[in-house]
Amino acid sequence: MTALFDGVRVLDLSRMLAGPYGSMLLADLGAEVIKIEEPDGGDPMRVMGPPFLPDGESAYFLAINRNKKSLALDLTTDEGRQVFLDLVRRADIVWENFRPGVMERLGCGYEKLAALNSRVILCSISAYGQDGPYREWPAFDLALQAMGGAMSITGEPGGRPVRMGLPMGDLAGGLFGAFAVAGALFRRERTGHGEHLDLSLLDCQVSLLTYVAQYFWTNAQVPGPMGSGHASVVPYQALATRDGHLIVAVFAEKFWGAFCRAIDMPGWESDPRFATNRDRVAHRQVLIPEIERVFARRSTAEWLERLRQSSVPAAPILTVDRVLADRQVNERCMVVEMSHPVHGTVPTLGTPVKVGGEMKIDVAPPPKLGQHTDEVLREVAEYAPERVAALRRAGVVS
Repeated sequence: MTALFDGVRVLDLSRMLAGPYGSMLLADLGAEVIKIEEPDGGDPMRVMGPPFLPDGESAYFLAINRNKKSLALDLTTDEGRQVFLDLVRRADIVWENFRPGVMERLGCGYEKLAALNSRVILCSISAYGQDGPYREWPAFDLALQAMGGAMSITGEPGGRPVRMGLPMGDLAGGLFGAFAVAGALFRRERTGHGEHLDLSLLDCQVSLLTYVAQYFWTNAQVPGPMGSGHASVVPYQALATRDGHLIVAVFAEKFWGAFCRAIDMPGWESDPRFATNRDRVAHRQVLIPEIERVFARRSTAEWLERLRQSSVPAAPILTVDRVLADRQVNERCMVVEMSHPVHGTVPTLGTPVKVGGEMKIDVAPPPKLGQHTDEVLREVAEYAPERVAALRRAGVVS
């Protein structure tokens, strides 16, 4: 695949999910990502599970660390920090998700890095950002979904708070981080200088509120959970059929008439209670039970065929196994094969970024802890073999 980040070198100090996911996005698009891990155990996600592969490798780790190199380096030692700083001189990006202040305590704050390499970009991803009253608080995905408002609007009305099924508290940080780094690289082409990017996972969650926040500022009504429904559109939700469920999304007025005809309820088109979307929203409590009664008469497949023939937006609710077997998903190479040295051919997810008509990406399996230590020290830091051996004897690298 066309390598958008070809020639970009990333020193990845991150662990868990938000950081490694974002650096994997860069690696998928051609960046050389050097994952710097503690020699004793490495990234905690290496043992996250179950499930595990037969040799004990974590499926979680496998999912977010492909196409990277691993350097096992003890940053708590003076020698280890010196190795890291030597690498910084030859890097484009330093990517980290320590708690605020850790990089400074290690002697690796942005001012130090920029003094060694004025072009380096430091991307810091933390729970609450580098400043503010919550700066020191620890947090994981669940806390960010709770603090950022997502949990308050997820689930069924009157039900217990639930998190989104996808860990968007973390994933959004990786996405925003990769986006910010791309912008910083572009700016560096004009200025010649790097910069420090400060990403708060809470900020990312608040940003995702988009229209939900604007609604509150407009009508002063605090949003709550609506299940699969939408505050401003009716019908736009999951519906039960005779044998399952599907979704219908009448998001534009032009689909309403077609929807009524497709479900054999043409009289609804002329009913003044349902004439416009605004009317349907106002009479939601009347209309939705009527729609549910109609949809209970036929199977999911029958309704999907009728709705699609009428060009009404509708879709099945696919389980993960069906998504991964879906013909559109596979035609777009969103499931690809990875050659694993232990397990042979292993399926993994593709990338949604298609460049120049190319669909597939080259996928290397996640590295073993310290797998590329010698390579990185010799080829990037340009250390002599004797120095690498001395560092290994001292336990600085492994």
